[in-house]
Amino acid sequence: MQLVNIGYGNMISAERIIAIVSPDAAPVKRLVQNARDKGMLIDASCGRKTKAVIITDSDHVVLSAVQPETVAHRISDDKNEE
Repeated sequence: MQLVNIGYGNMISAERIIAIVSPDAAPVKRLVQNARDKGMLIDASCGRKTKAVIITDSDHVVLSAVQPETVAHRISDDKNEE
């Protein structure tokens, strides 16, 4: 299992990630609210502004304070090391 740092000491399994998106669009805001209502939201932003929304294959939605490009870069760097 490969873990990826999503900011401030928080890690997520890279194999479970489906998408990493910016939180600015209205459909993404609805997705976050729906996940919050269903109890499937994980806030890993540590009280900071959300810059990335990570969607997993288990329908969990994870909020991160790190840019989506940074998370994607960390995933690709970890895969290149193997």
